[in-house]
Amino acid sequence: MRGFLASSIGVTCAAALALPLTLSPSGARAAAPDVPSAAGPATEAVPGSTQSLPLVPLASDRSLGPAGASEQGLKQRDVRPFSLVGVVWNDPEADLRGTVQVRTRATGAATWSGWQQVETHNHEHAPDTDDPDRAAGTVRGSTAPLWVGASDGVEVRVRPERAADRAAVPSLPEGLRLELVNPGDEAPPNGAQTDVGRAPALTAESAAASAVNAELAPIGAAVIPELTKRQTENDLIAARGGAEAVGKVRPHIGPRPRIITRRGWGANEKLRERNFAYTKTVKAAFLHHSASGNNYRCSQAGSVLRSIYRYHVKSSGWRDVGYNFAVDKCGNIYEGRAGGVAKPVLGAHTRGFNANTTGIAVIGSYGTAKPPKAALKAVARLTAWKLGLYGANPRGTTYLKSGGGNLYKKGRNVRLHVISGHRDGFATSCPGSRLYKKLGKARTSSARLQGR
Repeated sequence: MRGFLASSIGVTCAAALALPLTLSPSGARAAAPDVPSAAGPATEAVPGSTQSLPLVPLASDRSLGPAGASEQGLKQRDVRPFSLVGVVWNDPEADLRGTVQVRTRATGAATWSGWQQVETHNHEHAPDTDDPDRAAGTVRGSTAPLWVGASDGVEVRVRPERAADRAAVPSLPEGLRLELVNPGDEAPPNGAQTDVGRAPALTAESAAASAVNAELAPIGAAVIPELTKRQTENDLIAARGGAEAVGKVRPHIGPRPRIITRRGWGANEKLRERNFAYTKTVKAAFLHHSASGNNYRCSQAGSVLRSIYRYHVKSSGWRDVGYNFAVDKCGNIYEGRAGGVAKPVLGAHTRGFNANTTGIAVIGSYGTAKPPKAALKAVARLTAWKLGLYGANPRGTTYLKSGGGNLYKKGRNVRLHVISGHRDGFATSCPGSRLYKKLGKARTSSARLQGR
C-alpha cells in the first residue's frame, strides 16, 4: 500500500512519503517526519487546560443505606472555566460499578443545572493490552467525557452499586479524580481553508501531523478537499501503476469526502506522543458515539474535539485521541488520531479490535436521541472511501483476531461486519441503540457509493 493515492495537488513531502504504511498488527511505531517550519519560529498558541480534582468521601446519608457510606464526590465549588467533565481513577482494569452525576453552573450565571448522568464506560473505548498507548504505563480508568459548555462551577457525586452481599460495603476504584477540561480558543470556522502564508508558523509537531496527508492537501491545510468518484478512482489507479496494473478494472471506492484536518479543528500537536503508530491494513470500520451529549452547536465541534482529545491524552493517559475520525451532527468529517487519514493508523476505540480497523465516532449520545441524517450520510461517505482504499466491501463480513475483551478471548478469530457497531466487538451500549439500528442503512449506502 506504500505511496497510494498520488495527488493531483502536486504537493509532496519526502519525509511523509517515506513513512511505512504496512507495519506489524501489534501497532509498530513510525517516527513522525521531522518537517521544519518554513515560516520561521513557531508561534502557535498552546490552548486549553485541565483541572484535576481528587474526590473525597461525602457525608453519609442514612436514606441511601450502605451505599451512602462510600459515596465520593465534591460539593458545589467555584473553579476555573471549563467545558467538559469526566472522572478518572488509577487502575485501567478496575470497573467503576456505580453512577456518576454532575451539575454545573454556566459562566456568568447564578443558577445551577440539573444533575446530568456521565456514562461510566470503562474498558470498551481503550487501547488493547499490548498497544503502544500502554507502553508508558500512564493509562487510567475513565468515564466517558461529558460536554457541558462554558462553566465555572461544578458539583459531582459518585455512588457505588450495592454489593451482592448486603452486609458488604460497596466500593469504588482508588484514586478517583474529577477532570475539568477547557478546550481553549475556537479553531477556524469549521475547517475553513486558511491562508498558510498568513497563518501562524507551524511547529515541528504540527508540520509532521500535516505532512502525512501531503498527498491529499498542502502542508498546513485546514481541509482535505472532496473529490468526485472518478477523480478518486483515477488517483487510486495511478498510484497502483495505472489501469494495466489492475487489469483495467476500476476499483470499488467511494468519492473522497471533505475532511477537516487536525490543523482545521485546532489540535495542539504538542499534547500527543510524537511518533505515529500503524497497523497492517483496514479490514473494517467500527461506529461509535462519543457519549458526550448532544448539547453542542456544530460551530462548537472543534472545541468538543479539542476537549475529548485533551481528556484522552492528559486525563486517560493515551498517546493521542482514540478515534480515527469524528463526525458532527451537521455531517462534517474530522481527522482524528494523527498519522494520515488514508493510512492504517492504529487507534484506541474498540478494545480487542483496534488492529486492522478504523474507528469513527459520531459526536453526541444516541441511546435515545435520533441520529441526524447528515451524520449518517457522512458516515456512509467516509466508509465508502476509507474502506475502498483497502478493497473492503461495506456490505460484507471479515475476520478479525481479537486482542482480548469481554466478548471474545485474545487470539480468537471473529467474523464481523465490515461496518460494525462498537457493541459487536465489546459488550457495551455504544454506539447507542438509535445509532446502532442505522448500521444496515449505512452499509447499503456506503456500498452504493463504492459502485457495488
